Amino acid sequence: MSKVALITGGGQGIGLAAARTFARSGFSVVIAGRNEQRLLSAVEELQREKAQVMSQRCDVTDPVSVANLISALRERHSSIDVLFNNAGVAHAGALVEKLPVETWKQVIDTNLTGMFLVTHAALPLMAAGATIVNNLSIAATQWIPGMAAYNASKAGALGFTNVLREEVRKRGIRVLALLPGAVDTEIWNQFWPDAPKEKMVSVETVAEAVLHAVSAPAKTTIEEIRIGPASGML
Repeated sequence: MSKVALITGGGQGIGLAAARTFARSGFSVVIAGRNEQRLLSAVEELQREKAQVMSQRCDVTDPVSVANLISALRERHSSIDVLFNNAGVAHAGALVEKLPVETWKQVIDTNLTGMFLVTHAALPLMAAGATIVNNLSIAATQWIPGMAAYNASKAGALGFTNVLREEVRKRGIRVLALLPGAVDTEIWNQFWPDAPKEKMVSVETVAEAVLHAVSAPAKTTIEEIRIGPASGML
């Protein structure tokens, strides 16, 4: 029986690249995201490559939607071997005094609370040997003026990741923090549309790094996956 990888934000960018990479390595992949059309397109692409894949529309900020995701997954799979918490959003640059409260809530709810909700729901299906990878970005440790909500969400997610690692270590579940620098994805359009994409790391490179980390022997000590420009910015 093939291993199962659940990937949030799996309809595009890093998530879709990870789905391709894991599927080619023999995993059954479950991709989740808010955009149903993108999910359907991703499934069609992956099935053309003979991948074992299912999709489920999911808003990670909604506990009911997350519960429905795990319920749908249970209908086809009895366990989760890899949870890749990849769903995330950024926001247009704005100083704190100009940052709309609604924007703050949306980013925190997606990048931090969403990660908690999916992890909370998925953990009962995870056992010794399983791995959780949380996509944090270099913004978890490097501060970017004008990006207060994004920085806060990612720094909070790093704290959550570090606590989670200690809590599930005794169960034999590994927890990895993915801290990529600049990656060529659509998220840049939210705050820097003219960013030099040619200088960025490809989503395929990030996906390969994640697969390599989760495929390491169980007793291998890995806590972080860092990839991209050392500074994280361009």
